[in-house]
Amino acid sequence: MARYWVVGGEYTDTDFDEIVGGGPEQRIGPFDSYEAAKAEWQRLAWATVDDANTRYRIEEDKEEAAQHYWVVGGTYKDTHFAEPAEGTREQWFGPFDSYEAAKAEWQRLAWATVDDALSRYRIEKLSDDHLPPDGRAVPPRR
Repeated sequence: MARYWVVGGEYTDTDFDEIVGGGPEQRIGPFDSYEAAKAEWQRLAWATVDDANTRYRIEEDKEEAAQHYWVVGGTYKDTHFAEPAEGTREQWFGPFDSYEAAKAEWQRLAWATVDDALSRYRIEKLSDDHLPPDGRAVPPRR
């Protein structure tokens, strides 16, 4: 059975490579469902929305399946980032073989929407058998 974690914290800068104080990233969970992990991610994202150096992502623990990174997000109904804007759906970009590749796409999307307070993207690490909700994804930019 898959378990999900919300991983992240406050980083030294917006490169999101090093946690303040040099410690490990926070690992919150495990959650038995993706939906429960996403709800916690949304709670943390909302609680830290004004802190540009704080970031969280969702990771899946599943030893049997290959794992890849995804960039997930888009434009949302409000700043709770729980529901996509009317007439839209969450976008899934990937899969990416490495966190660094997903992070590069996340940065591209974040900078492209930096002036839109209702746009947000996150990085998730999921097994190959966990597809986007509608089974569609945007291929990674290579």
